[in-house]
Amino acid sequence: QVQLVESGGGLVQAGGSLRLSCAASGRTFSNYAMGWFRQAPGKEREFVAAITGSLSTTDYADSVKGRFTVSRDNAKNTVYLQMNSLKSEDTAVYFCARRRPITLGYSYTETVAYDYWGQGTQVTVSS
Repeated sequence: QVQLVESGGGLVQAGGSLRLSCAASGRTFSNYAMGWFRQAPGKEREFVAAITGSLSTTDYADSVKGRFTVSRDNAKNTVYLQMNSLKSEDTAVYFCARRRPITLGYSYTETVAYDYWGQGTQVTVSS
């Protein structure tokens, strides 16, 4: 059983920064791509960023490109999301997730491409 635990959320003013962490259990963390998603009240969960396993190739939603950076430390079984220049529209619960080893043709931007999820951490940006 894989467990993902997010931390680092909080209240920040617009223009500020936060760094989210996602600690994963398991011995094969580096084998898996990871993703960050977010869900605002009344909205569907949406893709934010993804990072592959060993090569750490990254991709981002257009809405956060240039402001957010995803990274990972495989020695610590942890993936990070550095969020800069935060806007009020970034307010949401942020989730990390582990990508399925067999993608079944789903894009990495889709929630169904992921099999394990954390409980989420709240990020609130005040304007």
